[in-house]
Amino acid sequence: MIAPRQYRPAVAFILVTAMLDVMAMGIVIPVLPALIEEFAGSAASAGVWNGTLVALWAAMQFLFSPVIGSLSDRYGRRPVILISTLGLAADWVLMALAPNLWWLAVGRILGGITSSSFTAVYAYMADITPPEGRARAYGLIGAAFGLGFVAGPALGGVLGEFDARLPFWVAAGMSGIAFLYGLVVLPESLPADRRMAFSWRRANPLGALKLLRSHPELTGLASVNFLLYFAHHVFSAVYVLYAGHRYGIGSFEVGLMLAAAGLLDMAVQGALVGPASKRLGDRRTMLVGLVGGAGGLLAMGIAPTAELFALALLPNALWGLAMPTLQAMMTRRVSEREQGQLQGANNSVASIAGVGSPLFFGWVYGLSIASLPGLSFAIAAATLLGAAFVALGIGRAATETA
Repeated sequence: MIAPRQYRPAVAFILVTAMLDVMAMGIVIPVLPALIEEFAGSAASAGVWNGTLVALWAAMQFLFSPVIGSLSDRYGRRPVILISTLGLAADWVLMALAPNLWWLAVGRILGGITSSSFTAVYAYMADITPPEGRARAYGLIGAAFGLGFVAGPALGGVLGEFDARLPFWVAAGMSGIAFLYGLVVLPESLPADRRMAFSWRRANPLGALKLLRSHPELTGLASVNFLLYFAHHVFSAVYVLYAGHRYGIGSFEVGLMLAAAGLLDMAVQGALVGPASKRLGDRRTMLVGLVGGAGGLLAMGIAPTAELFALALLPNALWGLAMPTLQAMMTRRVSEREQGQLQGANNSVASIAGVGSPLFFGWVYGLSIASLPGLSFAIAAATLLGAAFVALGIGRAATETA
């Protein structure tokens, strides 16, 4: 059971809102790198700039995720989710009007702050879900994200054929719809007697990270979280540029490929996480996901044709097993009052990876584009394998509900 019956409408809202938010992000994926390349003037410069903009977004996540998580522990999840969603709509409008790279950079800063609401979304699900059901609940959130990426990049690829800026306007509309929907139907999940006083000691990034050092197993799981996100940013940094340079794939085709990736991710997280976790346990399911994702990334880096590059999405989709089980294992290591702080700390770890990873992969792509264009994907695959080795060393006690 994911949640008591009375909370099921709230679960439905959270899933729909997560889908709309991610769909708004996915719409711009096929066209944003092309817009950056137009401003930057060359493919190599575009790779560096694209990585820089992603890093700016992640830096804001690092700074503001603990703040937003702690605010949701103090004032509740509802206001945090609604304000952040409205701010994301404003960000897309700003980027639609961008006349240069610096304007895009300001947009990425605002987007990094407002999209930190995902910390409150995960905390919301922890509020209303018993510990044994959280892997499945987080899998459903991941499936909603996947559904958003199915529709988002496909629609963005189509819209981008008409106007490179049109997807940004549509993304703004999507976020606006999510805000209005939540304003009407979203209930609060955190009762007043379970709230925690706001403290800057806990809300600043370094203070939030102390929570992850409170238990050895939590520290190990946080390390896996870091490596997983570090590898994942190869997609945001170079995937679209790499597909266009090596295989001649246009915005429409790459939009379809990203939609297929989202569909596969939705299937894995929505349909496989629950049964796999029940049969294998959270830790083994996570290991299968990490190793499968590494195989898919390596296949992308060495694929000689566009068809094989696209087929590599199949094994890569298995890494959708890793994140929900990792999140579920971590939530069992802290109290119910600290779920928002935990999600903020997790997002800070992901953001640290997000600051360095896009810059690193953008730099590697710029250096290797002429001789070894798939090198970034090979390094990302090795990173996921490293995460699997770290996970092997985590104590068995972190895998089961007490």
